[in-house]
Amino acid sequence: MEAHRNPYSPGAGSPPPALAGRDNEISEFDVTVQRLARGRAGRSQMLVGLRGVGKTVLLRKFNAIAAQQGWVCQHYECDEGTDLAQAAARLARTAILDLSPGKRLAEWGASALGVLKSFQLAWEVPGGGAVTLGFEPDPVPGRADSGDLGRDLADLFRVVGQLAQDQGTGVLFAIDEIQYLPAARLTPLLMALHEVSQLQLPLIVAGAGLPSLLGLLGEARSYAERLFVFSPIESLNREAAFEALASPAEEENVEWETSALEEVLDATSGYPYFLQEFGMQAWRMAPGPDRITRQDVITAVPLAKEQLDQGFFAVRFDRTTRAEREYLAAMASLGAQDCRSSEVARALGKTTRQVSTIRDSLIKRGLCFSPAHDVIAFTVPMFNEFLKRRL
Repeated sequence: MEAHRNPYSPGAGSPPPALAGRDNEISEFDVTVQRLARGRAGRSQMLVGLRGVGKTVLLRKFNAIAAQQGWVCQHYECDEGTDLAQAAARLARTAILDLSPGKRLAEWGASALGVLKSFQLAWEVPGGGAVTLGFEPDPVPGRADSGDLGRDLADLFRVVGQLAQDQGTGVLFAIDEIQYLPAARLTPLLMALHEVSQLQLPLIVAGAGLPSLLGLLGEARSYAERLFVFSPIESLNREAAFEALASPAEEENVEWETSALEEVLDATSGYPYFLQEFGMQAWRMAPGPDRITRQDVITAVPLAKEQLDQGFFAVRFDRTTRAEREYLAAMASLGAQDCRSSEVARALGKTTRQVSTIRDSLIKRGLCFSPAHDVIAFTVPMFNEFLKRRL
């Protein structure tokens, strides 16, 4: 297909496969933004699913929807070392500056920056001052300085939400990989969101995380289910997967044979990231000029798997220790995406307690999660197949 651009390449301009079949989630978020813009109540949204299903792509879509309404949008990606106080201060500071541009900052944003200053001093957040703003705000005594992170974060979010409300706009904090926040830090975040929700302020969080996040949020606060619209993001069904592959090709006047689409679906199980990789390699292998056949896909399969093995899978596997790799290999030997923890221990010739530390480490790294008692599962789709090829 040398005469055509590859519509599946990153940055090609075609809609990512992850957005196919996600109309409900997109519509739900759009309605929330519209409700808050009218001064009505609206819930934050939480996307939950395995890696590679398109949670981050959906977060970007939410950003675009909010930005079209004139909202201030900030994005943050958590990791194993994320400090919630620092992350919140960074998000709030940038939002305040965006809400109070130029010469209006001293008039509109000074009070909010003062509350932020109190928060930074109370929680020893480095940097983030107003050195480049032309003035240094004074802390606001009694606001965001109690030493209770839940109360202080609520003060901070409230002042940001009120500033947005005064300006007739809203604020979106998009927080990715939120499962990395420990339960002790999820609780203050939920308390702060509960506060702004009760006041119907136009500030919401769109979060994304692994399936383990549902349990973490439930443990952190019983009212978590009332704060969020929970959206399980899974692999695409047959219709959506076919659309994700066929639509970008149609823009280039290229047609997929139905048997070729079926072949890709069988190889990818409908996971959006894999659909994009297989689509890109099938496009490269197809001689064209205007059709992708089943044989083109069969030719592309080894190359697509090699690319996934060297990139998507390897970037996660290569960070593991020897003991963690042995545990993952034992999981893969049992032949399924999830298995009993006790069976994994037995495969390693050890007791469940002896390998519990390794199991917990893999969960903290985000490579595994526990969907039920004594069950351990991969967070990466088809990771067991990769492990068999690799090990």
